[in-house]
Amino acid sequence: MANKITLNMITQRSIEEGVAMEKGKTTPEYFEACSIIEMHDEDIKALGLVPNQVVRVTSECGSVVVKVVKGRQTLYPGLAFIPQGVWANQIVPPRTQATGEPQYSGFPVTVEPAARGERRKSALELVQGAVGMWRGEE
Repeated sequence: MANKITLNMITQRSIEEGVAMEKGKTTPEYFEACSIIEMHDEDIKALGLVPNQVVRVTSECGSVVVKVVKGRQTLYPGLAFIPQGVWANQIVPPRTQATGEPQYSGFPVTVEPAARGERRKSALELVQGAVGMWRGEE
């Protein structure tokens, strides 16, 4: 059992994210649809995780705490998915390769169990925190 694992991250729209977005980005439905990481069973097992456990996902430009779920789509060992949205944006590299779009897919991340007491933050906490406006409890 490893303490952390490096995976290849992809982000894209998901059906669950799209449906929840129609209700609003501050709703419980959007939170549950987007503050997750889908991983292959082998990678979940390698980390000694259980479904719905919170993990810290870290890339070269940031980190975010999300809930691990078994892949709902075809994922291969070594590949992970976070739906596009506020949580994925915390780790998406700003590189555009001259396309005008950030590198939403194909970048390495480290996944590890979240520290004791860490929790998933709301979309509002993440957005306001990114611009130095969050005044709530940490």
